Amino acid sequence: MSDPNPTRLPGWHATTILMVRKGGKVVIGGDGQVSVGETIMKGNARKVRRLAKGEVVAGFAGSTADALTLFERLEKKIEQFPGQLPRACVELGKDWRTDRYLRRLEAMLLVADKSSGFVLTGSGDVLEPEADEHGSATAIGSGGNYALAAARALLPTEFDAEAIVRRAMAIAATICVYTNSNLVLESL
Repeated sequence: MSDPNPTRLPGWHATTILMVRKGGKVVIGGDGQVSVGETIMKGNARKVRRLAKGEVVAGFAGSTADALTLFERLEKKIEQFPGQLPRACVELGKDWRTDRYLRRLEAMLLVADKSSGFVLTGSGDVLEPEADEHGSATAIGSGGNYALAAARALLPTEFDAEAIVRRAMAIAATICVYTNSNLVLESL
């Protein structure tokens, strides 16, 4: 039975993760804020990491423990399918959707290697962002739409991927109360 008052307990919020691919470079940036309800619990959380001996960068939104579990599972899939990030992501997506334990995990992932990038969800989604002649951008988390809109507006400019992530995340931090300006970047 679902909770008739889902706002009774404060929810965990506070993530903005943005991925930009431009000019042969991919950058994932994440803010550091973790909030419970209206309280900022931590301002310098690290939600962006390197995986697979540094060949993959990833960021997460949602439960930290759940995301770390998914990172571990993704690394195992990458080891099983070396150099095949798309296949590793699809296999994780299948497991996440069908495994009883994994189905309960509440997180989303952004993952990228030098040639591809994906959003992974517990619904089995493995989504590759659309690209055009300027590059591509995608985002997750409570401030994700703000960062994504800013990044898409900046893609046609002279800014490189890192500059776009920095500027777009700064914009999101001024709009979304669950996003701060403590930025962690990883790039390939």
